[in-house]
Amino acid sequence: MNPAKNILITGASRGIGQAIARQAAQQGWSIGLNYNQSQSQALSLAEELRQMGVKVVCLQADVSQQSEVQRMFREFDEALGPLHALINNAGILASFLITEADETQLNRLYGANVFSAYYCAREAVLRMSTTHGGSGGAIVNMSSVASRLGGLSGGSAYAGSKGALDSFNLALAKEVGAQGVRVNAIRPGLIATDIHYVHGGIDQMKIMAKTAVPMGRSGTAEEVAKVAMWLAGPEASYVHGSIVDVAGGR
Repeated sequence: MNPAKNILITGASRGIGQAIARQAAQQGWSIGLNYNQSQSQALSLAEELRQMGVKVVCLQADVSQQSEVQRMFREFDEALGPLHALINNAGILASFLITEADETQLNRLYGANVFSAYYCAREAVLRMSTTHGGSGGAIVNMSSVASRLGGLSGGSAYAGSKGALDSFNLALAKEVGAQGVRVNAIRPGLIATDIHYVHGGIDQMKIMAKTAVPMGRSGTAEEVAKVAMWLAGPEASYVHGSIVDVAGGR
């Protein structure tokens, strides 16, 4: 158990973020649960985690907006105190051909998947970096195997956003490694969560996984969550600037 440590998880109301929150609670972390629109799910999850004996605060914010991210971090500070780990999990899946791309779609996608990571990492480094008076910490960025595989049909913009996140992950690790902040990323593959509704739903994704994934199955949010919390914790103390594929060999 690790009750003295405080973690902020973006996009925590469902899917992989929800699984990470549960894993963090099992390890005794105090948790900031970020959500944007899924208030009822976030409140229900928070109550579930409190029943496990940990401190939880729900933090509504659209993390693609810098002003909302800054407010969210201030609310985290007031509720839980010093930040020790950030999981940049918030993001969206999109499917459209290059001939259908427009400014609105791209701004929404890159705001959710890339700008959010910059804004949240900025606030986290300002709190955790020894240069800024912090005691160190960890940042875990949620990428995707789409960044190296190109994604599914219509996935060029999504894959591009995750490729940007991969580059950001490495560059940030070089920037803040000497300041006590470890930075790593995870590339999930075909994980059974409702984010795949844009590509036909979970059942369709599981069918595809049987032939597309060397292990012959889709992954679970819990399998990703365990890796995320390992990267956030002390057992990964010399893991830095890395990207861990959780993709069944894909």
